[in-house]
Amino acid sequence: MGLVERSGSTEERGISPLFLFTEAWECVRLAEKILSVFIDESGTFGDCEFHDDRYVVGLVFHEQDIDISDNINNFKDHLKALGRENHFVHTGPLIRREHPYENDLMEDRIKLFSSLFNCARKLPITYSHILVYKREWNDIIKLNLRISKILGLFISSHYEYFSSFDSVIIYYDNGQTELTKLITSVFSSQLSNIDVRKVKQIDYLLLQVADLACTMELLSEKLETKSFTKSELEFFKTHRDFKKNYLKWFQEKKV
Repeated sequence: MGLVERSGSTEERGISPLFLFTEAWECVRLAEKILSVFIDESGTFGDCEFHDDRYVVGLVFHEQDIDISDNINNFKDHLKALGRENHFVHTGPLIRREHPYENDLMEDRIKLFSSLFNCARKLPITYSHILVYKREWNDIIKLNLRISKILGLFISSHYEYFSSFDSVIIYYDNGQTELTKLITSVFSSQLSNIDVRKVKQIDYLLLQVADLACTMELLSEKLETKSFTKSELEFFKTHRDFKKNYLKWFQEKKV
């Protein structure tokens, strides 16, 4: 690779051997093939309540050798133009007009949602999700086993893809302890190249996309039963409009 040190050569040229070693290591590191997996959830990991029956896990996949810095910068510019600089877009509360969006006009909420949605459409990513009904798995142990099984089957069915990477890095904010343990256990049991990192949502655009994936798949399920809430219908107008203008385009990235 042209980085072989010859006796006396680095000293004569005023270059530290440590510099050459660091440079060589950086070249190796950059050559690694790395897959990032960003995870978010919707719902609580626990007993079923009337208003909280569905539990969704969203997984967004990004191959790190594909640069998304322009996408990130463009999204930041959109947020700044909307007066939301350094803001994490939490799509569920945004649609339902819950905190911190309770005083925002519908027009402003739609603009904010559209900024994230349009950014996600242009990103070179894919996603998947897990949706379970907690009434069917009515305690934490059963729910854990069910989600673990679905996630395990997904990884095994895509094993060739996952194992083609030198490293698979999982990004999650550890928002729910049970899910953190589940993610670590299932991925580590099937893949040997796993690194799990606790991160802040505000620091990663793709965690916001994972949140969006949860919301879109939750709404997709509610679309099947025509069970949108009043606030969801106010936001998207009709079931047909949601499917035509949003869901159809977003699910093109689904694996």
